[in-house]
Amino acid sequence: MAAKILLVIPARYASTRLPGKPLVKIAGVEMIRRVADIAACICRHNAECDYVVATDDGRIASFCDGVGVPVQMTSDTCRSGTERCWDVVQHRAERPAFVVNLQGDNPLCPPWVIQQLIDACRSAQGDVFTPCIRLSWEEYDRLVESKKTTPYSGTTVLVSHTGYALAFSKNIIPAVRKPDKAREQMPFSPVRRHVGLYAYTIDALQAYFQLPESPYEVGCVEGLEQMRFLYNGLRIKIVETDYRGRKTTAGVDSLEDVQRVEAILREYGEFDLS
Repeated sequence: MAAKILLVIPARYASTRLPGKPLVKIAGVEMIRRVADIAACICRHNAECDYVVATDDGRIASFCDGVGVPVQMTSDTCRSGTERCWDVVQHRAERPAFVVNLQGDNPLCPPWVIQQLIDACRSAQGDVFTPCIRLSWEEYDRLVESKKTTPYSGTTVLVSHTGYALAFSKNIIPAVRKPDKAREQMPFSPVRRHVGLYAYTIDALQAYFQLPESPYEVGCVEGLEQMRFLYNGLRIKIVETDYRGRKTTAGVDSLEDVQRVEAILREYGEFDLS
């Protein structure tokens, strides 16, 4: 029987800033193995759930084979993790009901966030499911400050009263016009930071490649591929989560990022993957 939920871990060897990054060791463990261990933990706790590393590079495939991590070769023409997920699905004998795109360069993705995403797939209505973090005022201040030097790092999302995405942006949305007054009235900021983790129904994943491109997803505008779903009327269910007091970081793209992840692991320890 095919798994109803398939976690796909896209892993690309080529990287301008950090070549071979899936095999770079973080605190002595290869990054792709760290992410695979998180996926394996999720699968142990969920019936009809499976995972696979998706790559177009033989070195990554050989490593995965050597350590017992499921791996599937994909086309070298895939331009994104979404395309690699679809490539994997098309070459499986039976298709899953949901596909989770688990980034291979995010070794600090908390397992409970993935679990909450899977729980939402099973209990809520939607075409795409993705998490967000409701920012405290302190976190909001840090985001505002970071936008001064890296304005297009970090994505925010507007959410409807029913929990579905209204819009995503590299700008901070909603705009906080009167911060002092807002702080008096709201214990938390109204800003939600999007977490780049997705679960798709199989129909939504297939539709992505058939739907018209959104003018908001092109690189010279927002550069956010999820806007294609909203532009064409598909529902993106937002799963509000938190990091349970742990620090985190975005994907690993440089040696400095590796050092940052190692520092976080030293401070907070490894995830409990029992």
